Amino acid sequence: MVDFQYIDGLIDDANEAEIKANSKLRFSRFSTEAELATAIELCASNLSEPYSIYTFRYFISQWPEYFYIARIEKEFVGVIISKFEQRSSRSASLAFGKPIINRGYIAMLVVDKKYRKMRIASKLVRLSIEAMKHGGADEIVLETDSQNQSALNLYHSFGFLIDK
Repeated sequence: MVDFQYIDGLIDDANEAEIKANSKLRFSRFSTEAELATAIELCASNLSEPYSIYTFRYFISQWPEYFYIARIEKEFVGVIISKFEQRSSRSASLAFGKPIINRGYIAMLVVDKKYRKMRIASKLVRLSIEAMKHGGADEIVLETDSQNQSALNLYHSFGFLIDK
């Protein structure tokens, strides 16, 4: 069961920190079709891999609680879309069956090129990780282009390891 109150508290805390820092950056959970259209546009203009509207709708229908938006005033500047599900452990011994693990997955992370180097991506990743940890994640995984050094550095700073 998703604890929306906890997630909203995380977002409130992140927004309070931005207010204290005299920043206009604010975070929210996905809530409207207009936000979806803007998120799709932001992803299309900043990601090398195109995603169809059906991919976005799949994530929204299954895990809306893991879809966060970053804004500066009314402008969308970033988005992170994640999911959380139970999976069989890859490392489980076949002799003892396959235990179920709770796996978080960061599917998309985008920050508009004009707003990079402002730690927005880091703040979005932190929100997503904290929400998944609170939900009981045993592990959190993601995929990124092996040539994207900025993304590799960001994920490494959170303790992610490279698994080819």
